[in-house]
Amino acid sequence: MVAFRDIKPQAPVHFLVIPRRHIQNLFELQIEDAALMGKLIFTAQELAITEGMGKKGGRFVINCKEDGDQSVEHVHIHVLGGRKLGWPPG
Repeated sequence: MVAFRDIKPQAPVHFLVIPRRHIQNLFELQIEDAALMGKLIFTAQELAITEGMGKKGGRFVINCKEDGDQSVEHVHIHVLGGRKLGWPPG
């Protein structure tokens, strides 16, 4: 896994967690990727706690394809927090 801060943050805390192995999007996942995706989520959780989000929470987002506003064709999870996030997003 690789993690880094988003270059256009949408919240005080906004970082991405990305598996090193290429998977284009969620629709490309295979059953063999279940452990990798579990590790992606747990890595995101661990880093969110490190960033102080453990008490109040935050948002974990995986955009998928054009209608899901996926701008990078490699599965990744956005982690956002540090303020109250509204719904719907935007």
